[in-house]
This record gives sequence, structure tokens and C-alpha cells, in this order.
Amino acid sequence: MSLLTAETIGKKFGGVTALKDVSLFVETGEIVGMIGPNGSGKTTFINNLSGLYAPTTGRFMFNGEDITGLPAHVITGKGISRTFQNLRVFPNISVLENILIGLHCKIDTSLWDVYARVLKTRKVEKQAREKAMAVLELADLSGRHDTLAKNLPYGKQRLLEICRAIVSDPYLLLLDEPCAGMNPVEMDDLAGFIRILQKKGITVFVIEHNMRFIMSVAERIIVLANGAKFQEGTPVEIQKDKKVQAIYLGEEGDL
Repeated sequence: MSLLTAETIGKKFGGVTALKDVSLFVETGEIVGMIGPNGSGKTTFINNLSGLYAPTTGRFMFNGEDITGLPAHVITGKGISRTFQNLRVFPNISVLENILIGLHCKIDTSLWDVYARVLKTRKVEKQAREKAMAVLELADLSGRHDTLAKNLPYGKQRLLEICRAIVSDPYLLLLDEPCAGMNPVEMDDLAGFIRILQKKGITVFVIEHNMRFIMSVAERIIVLANGAKFQEGTPVEIQKDKKVQAIYLGEEGDL
């Protein structure tokens, strides 16, 4: 059984069809990429999956359970975490505090208690801090745990955002254009971090426009065009596919 299955997902906004019968699967432990021209429906797909809004037709099966249309916080609790296109760190609190906020759905306290560092017991506080520091260590950020998030380089802020998403131990991590604004060195760091997460048992589904990045990190790539699934294959297969080249370039050429 696949970790995630999308079955004929469709989404309409008024008279506009954003997704048309998109079906796909993600196996446990995979790094799957989704690409497509602007407006192809990539972010709409991930928003439907993560519970920001419900699909018009079709269903999502996750770990054998129908999660279609569930609220975002319920889906998060079932083991799906995500990041967004726009950076969403809390700039004026520390790196560690940013991660502790990500634990609020897993520990018996409120978000604001976490933010104020008023956890209910010393045991919970100690466990939360240890968990947060272990996650920061994966991204080589543990040495900066007291730094204000806004004082990190941009690429490190992106990694911090991902750390906050994984501190709740998700089965599936959704990344929506994580390379936005990054330089090539930062992209390489991100690719390495994603591979570390895979080794830790986290399945990754990543939407990205940067072809160099997605071809280097994804094991399988799904192409959307005009709201529909257009092609699927390995990075090598997608790079060589003339039809995929055409939808990006308007003519045959290399991706």
C-alpha cells in the first residue's frame, strides 16, 4: 500500500478548473518531485492535500485512511507537514523558539505557552528542548539556537522553516518551492538536507521550478500542465521527454 494516493483529484474555483483528474501515488521513503509551468496547478494540488481547501472531486488516501477535506490541523496531526512558497519563520524570536512552536501539535500545551516557554512540567520542557535541538543538529543549526531567526542567512532561514515542519515527526513532508530566493550553494545545502531527512525515514514531496535542483534530488518526477497530470518518470526520462521540453520551452530542447 502506498503512503499517499491521490485519486482523480479535481478542483474548481467558480468557473475556473484548476485541477483535472490528477491521480498519483507516493511510496514510503521516496523523494518525489512535481514540476510544471506557472499556473499548471502544482500549489493548488498541495493546498488540497494539506487541507487548506477541499478538492471538488476525487479523494486523498494517506496511510490507508481517507483524509479528503479534513482541516489542515487534523491532517498535520495525522503525519503530513508542509512549508510554503513564502518564508514563514518568526523573525523576532530565537531559532530554538521557532522549533518549539512546531511541537505544539504533539505536546500537551498551547502554542502560546510554547512561545512563552511556560511548558507545564520541567519534564516536558526538557523533552521538547532536546527534541528541538536534535532537529536543529540535522540542519547544522544547533550552534545558533539562541540566534534571532531574522539574523540567519536566508538559506538557513529556509532550513529552519523545514526543521519546524519536521519536529512533529511527520511521515510525509510537503515542500512548496523551497529553493525560491536561494543561491546555488544554498540549493546544494538544501538538497543535502532533504537526503538526510530521507535517511531518517521521512518521505518528501517537493514542488519546484528550479530544474537543476529537482533533477538532482528527486527520484521520480510528476509533470503537471493545465491542471492535469502530463507525464511521470525518472529525472533522466523527464529531461529527455520532448513533450515535456515543449511545454517549458515552446520548442524542443534540453531542460
